[in-house]
Amino acid sequence: MLAVVTSGALLGIEAQPVQVEVNAGEYGEAAVFLVGLPDAAVKESKDRVSSALANSGFRMPSTRTTINLAPGHLRKEGPCYDLPIALGLLAATRQLNPESLEGYLIAGELSLSGALRPVRGGLAFGLLARSQGLKGVLLPPESAEEAVLVDGVNVHPVESLDACVRFLEGEHNIPPMNPRSSAFRQPPDASHAVDFSEIKGQHQVRRAVEIAVAGGHNLLMIGPPGSGKSMVAKRIPTIMPEPSLDEFLEILGIQSAAGISLHGDERCFQRPFRSPHHTISDVGLLGGGATPGPGEISLAHHGVLFLDELPEFKRSALEVMRQPLEDGTVSISRSAGKVTLPCSFMLVAAMNPCPCGYLSDPKRECRCSPTQIQRYRSRISGPLLDRIDLHVEAPAVSIEEMRKGAPGESSATLRERILAARERQLSRFKDNPKTSSNARMSHRQIRAHCDVTPEQGDLLQRAMEELHLSARAYDRILKVTRTIADLAGRDKIETADLLEAIQYRSLDRNLFY
Repeated sequence: MLAVVTSGALLGIEAQPVQVEVNAGEYGEAAVFLVGLPDAAVKESKDRVSSALANSGFRMPSTRTTINLAPGHLRKEGPCYDLPIALGLLAATRQLNPESLEGYLIAGELSLSGALRPVRGGLAFGLLARSQGLKGVLLPPESAEEAVLVDGVNVHPVESLDACVRFLEGEHNIPPMNPRSSAFRQPPDASHAVDFSEIKGQHQVRRAVEIAVAGGHNLLMIGPPGSGKSMVAKRIPTIMPEPSLDEFLEILGIQSAAGISLHGDERCFQRPFRSPHHTISDVGLLGGGATPGPGEISLAHHGVLFLDELPEFKRSALEVMRQPLEDGTVSISRSAGKVTLPCSFMLVAAMNPCPCGYLSDPKRECRCSPTQIQRYRSRISGPLLDRIDLHVEAPAVSIEEMRKGAPGESSATLRERILAARERQLSRFKDNPKTSSNARMSHRQIRAHCDVTPEQGDLLQRAMEELHLSARAYDRILKVTRTIADLAGRDKIETADLLEAIQYRSLDRNLFY
């Protein structure tokens, strides 16, 4: 008998429909044949399914059985087909009513005991079920917490193969999960919270961070070891606006496809903060693999990508970020297909001023030669530096300031000012929803919203010529100027705003000329 179960396959961050067709009762020696371009993990599902069926009180087919994962041209990966294969076998051998499977999208990994384990792509499966007009989704509880965030789809969390069969037969009620009970609708654990008030000194750095977050600008901090660069970066998410539900669904969709949303510390309503090690490969940063998947720049979508010790990253890995930083998307082409992934993130980078780290330190002597310093700094290309809006020096903090310095402003205070600036930007770009912040302004929008007087234009021109800045840096200075005015609550740009924005480009000259 033929039975069909609806499931899905992940391609990038989206799910494509897959029909699991099971035909039992064929002539020949008892055996199970699995076709449809499965990978090794899918082929191994036969052993997991047979053990799970036996330990749940069911039996495997006693005749030749063929399992087809359609469409055949789409490569199937991972253990998410265990549950639909098991249910298909039960329906094909009359141990389950085949009609009970209609209208459900089903995915899940089976343990040998019949218990279900979570699978990647829970949110993508929920979106696929909604687009296909299905009445519900059957997923393991951890994956169901992602899918339940999709409106218009009933998501039933099933904990075991036996519970799933009894639910389909009407013997056991598993009510749809309430979206408000999902872990992804809960705030982060307050016991691990950090705050900007813990930062002593570094007033210029704090100001640059406030401007960067208010406008969504990229930021580079340069300072000796121990000056607090990493400490500042880790507190940036605490002053960022809370993501909207649409933004969070995009964030969760990428994290779910990568499998990191299954970890406990990632299961909350927050923006991502990614901090890859400098040994990361080009593929790890950009994304890719045999079947294209998200890299760190996509995992930081709508959040922060922190690159500590920036010059230590491979030159090729840094250069692949140039186009994504401009476009907010990255296209990856592989033999398995082409995917376009979102990667609209805020880049925060930190570096030492020289290889030893103590150039210009008043208390420690730098032993680096000018050639070593130039070689170290030249690891960051000019085109990449052009795409970083603010460059700020982070000097070492004295012990006395650490002991006696008053606490700085709290994250809540900074966030209040940043939210006010963001509201002005949302009002300004209400007719263009693709532009959510000043950093994303197009050249036409810059001309419309960053109007400067002739005197201010002359001032900017002189600065461009003296600092040897590019045309891209010209636009970015105007964007930062607009953000500074927004933080001050002004519609009109003042000369002081422009001068402050220009000072955040002064490191261009120091680094490369």
